[in-house]
Amino acid sequence: MEQRKKEADLPICDPMTCKLIILFTLEKMEFPLTENTIFDIIYYRNNWMSYMDCKDYLYKLVDSNLVYKTENYDSEERFNITYDGRNCLNHFYSKIPLSLREHITEYTRANRMHFKRSQEYVSTFFKSEDGSYIVVLKIRSDTLQNEPIFEIKIKAPSRQSAIEACKKWQEQAHNAFESIYELLIEEN
Repeated sequence: MEQRKKEADLPICDPMTCKLIILFTLEKMEFPLTENTIFDIIYYRNNWMSYMDCKDYLYKLVDSNLVYKTENYDSEERFNITYDGRNCLNHFYSKIPLSLREHITEYTRANRMHFKRSQEYVSTFFKSEDGSYIVVLKIRSDTLQNEPIFEIKIKAPSRQSAIEACKKWQEQAHNAFESIYELLIEEN
């Protein structure tokens, strides 16, 4: 019921405007985004278009070579705007209503680092045979496609402590990496 209400409240945009919204968002974010991050920004958090429209138009943009997709070492696809996509956007961005362009610009500026961290600082956990939990913490890089720049596994005594470790990782990954790097690698 909530989903139907949310879909019904979405503004109706023509195919060209929807595609331009995706291109504009990718350009303003300034780094490749996962499919889920794109949906999170455009549909879940902002209702700029429906989920199905977003998915459909994203892949049409890929087919048109206005957006490219790459896979990283975990086979996770990331999308970014191409040179042709930027040219198209430069010619037609005024088709996006000014108020929406301003909102996209403000939103991406305010949330860019949050989304970058959520894609780069990855954490998972699983139950081990002894009943404890193994927490896997990674820092991914946009430039290193084949492997993470940092990965550590730790043993947590309970599911709740594994969940807490994953939550803390989102905020503390940079500090943890910096401390370990300085301790083990950096030359004085």
